[in-house]
Amino acid sequence: MTPTPRTPLARRRRTGAVGALLATAALLSVGLQSVPAAAAGKADPGALPAKLSPSQRAELLRDANAEKARTAKELGLGAKERLVVRDVAQDRDGTTHTRYERTYDGLPVLGGDLVVSESKGQKTESVTKASKAKLSGVDTRAEVAEKTAERQALGLAKADGSTKTDASARKVVWMGHGGKPVLAYETVVGGLQKDGTPNELHVVTDARTGKKLFERQAVHNGTGNTQYSGQVPLGTAQSGSSYTLSDTARGNHRTYNLNRGTSGQGTLFSGADDVWGNGTPTNLETAGADAHYGAALTWDYYKNVHGRSGIRGDGVGAYSRVHYGNNYVNAFWQDSCFCMTYGDGAGNAKPLTSIDVAAHEMTHGVTSNTAGLIYSGESGGLNEATSDIFAAAVEFHANNAQDVGDYLVGEKIDIRGDGTPLRYMDKPSRDGNSKDYWYSGIGNVDVHYSSGPANHWFYLLSEGSGQKTVNGVAYDSPTSDGLPVTGIGREKAALIWFKALTTKFTSRTDYAGARAGTEAVAAELYGTTSPEYKAVQDAWAGVNVGARPGGGTPGGTVYENTADVAIPDNGAAVTSPISVADRAGNAPSNLQVGVDIEHTWRGDLVVDLVAPDGSVYNLKPFSSSDSADDVRTTYTVNASSELAAGTWKLRVQDKASQDTGYINSWKLTFP
Repeated sequence: MTPTPRTPLARRRRTGAVGALLATAALLSVGLQSVPAAAAGKADPGALPAKLSPSQRAELLRDANAEKARTAKELGLGAKERLVVRDVAQDRDGTTHTRYERTYDGLPVLGGDLVVSESKGQKTESVTKASKAKLSGVDTRAEVAEKTAERQALGLAKADGSTKTDASARKVVWMGHGGKPVLAYETVVGGLQKDGTPNELHVVTDARTGKKLFERQAVHNGTGNTQYSGQVPLGTAQSGSSYTLSDTARGNHRTYNLNRGTSGQGTLFSGADDVWGNGTPTNLETAGADAHYGAALTWDYYKNVHGRSGIRGDGVGAYSRVHYGNNYVNAFWQDSCFCMTYGDGAGNAKPLTSIDVAAHEMTHGVTSNTAGLIYSGESGGLNEATSDIFAAAVEFHANNAQDVGDYLVGEKIDIRGDGTPLRYMDKPSRDGNSKDYWYSGIGNVDVHYSSGPANHWFYLLSEGSGQKTVNGVAYDSPTSDGLPVTGIGREKAALIWFKALTTKFTSRTDYAGARAGTEAVAAELYGTTSPEYKAVQDAWAGVNVGARPGGGTPGGTVYENTADVAIPDNGAAVTSPISVADRAGNAPSNLQVGVDIEHTWRGDLVVDLVAPDGSVYNLKPFSSSDSADDVRTTYTVNASSELAAGTWKLRVQDKASQDTGYINSWKLTFP
């Protein structure tokens, strides 16, 4: 049953709720109490996402807007801070998850987003923040001119091959990457990227020093295949004796023909017979029919499976544009036009309008309107993975005989010319670029490749590790720790990711935060003693994000130091040594470093492995958005260039104030 949204009056918090809210203001929902498992492996019905109608969602948004001043006060926000309601989701038991942006002295705050989860009884259950930093004392007087920031952004875009560029800047407060909030300019550069894709490059410039603080590309690219799905029904509209590709049953989604152009909306497909295309790329209607069909399948999936009515949840359809450019081998989503755009591929013979491409691009829109994962660093990889995950989910759900569900991305386009897919979810590195497992530098990799560990996690959670065949496709999925993972099924895995995306993730969520968020969701749905909860943990350990429950190991020789070492708050680095005296030759390429650190805010910590010759291997970087407690993780290090014998050290430094902890123990495992 869909819960009735609470009215503003009913939602007013009791006085007693204020203390609970303040006590959890910096909490990411990972400090879980033991939750009993749901019966027979079924999700707790109350924890499932509610199927809100657009009018119900609108009422919840009005409710949140009416209460946002009270919420800001209860969160302890400063006098110059204001909340801006961005999105809302609700569970069937009435728990409401409200997503906010912030302003400071009237300026938008980049990286200031947060999610407040409140029970039906008006008790705040958790608050998830994108940044831990306190938003205060920001001088809003700029020392650098706006035009200087614009010139910097234009220079960066042109150096990357962009053309027809233009730029406009706005003053903001920047809270990115754990530093102190500063006044900045955000400049958006328009025009075209090097390959002809529209450009929406965002550059953040320090308004005091003129230093570039950050840049990201807002046009989300993806690639797929021309998949003719056979004779399929399409949602169309009739006006007199003519029909158009206007799906009135799905938010009035429309499909337009750009006719090789690169700007504007294009011409709405229309015809007299309500028959679209002939299955060949030379007929321009064919790509329109494929894109229109893929959009309908994606709309139906999100609405019927997750209860989300449209990309924004407001019942309004986006639109599609096909035949973009000439020989353009890509597809992309843009927030600015609320639309998907598809090129025609090499030789204009392979339009990128398959089911999985449509789902991938529309999911970028869903991500933008929920977690808002920044398209850069680890959050960018998670953004791309989210689109790949739901591309697979939609493809399976569509159950189309000519495009059966699989865990391959772009399997029909033959973009490499050798018949191989663009990406593989069971073992991402098979494409030659994607990463199978998390490591400390993965945030520096292109987001299409740093998505690999999350794609791999989804496959492991869905199907499990090892060899198997699904819908005629053979898979063989390994794990970083050599231990097996038992899958829980694709539907459960997708549900866990969707609820984490809409209720736990923020714009700065990284891989550690993704593990924390999905664990929290699995606990809500199935309980902390359930097979589903353990499988979520095992799958993350299988891609080197954290350890297995109980600290499983594939075997080998273990060296351990269990002596406690205090970590000074915002102080000097400390070390804990392990002596290895009985091993000849070099260390292995898969040296396992098991770390157990007690700490009240793990994001403050930088953790390194120091080899006997002084070489440093970073295990965990500083991250203000990594807001969980403790570090209990097994890292895999390629130490094959190091001699095994000697004194190895775990080095830990706390680089921010207010939180404390100690090294509890650590170990080296030589397989």
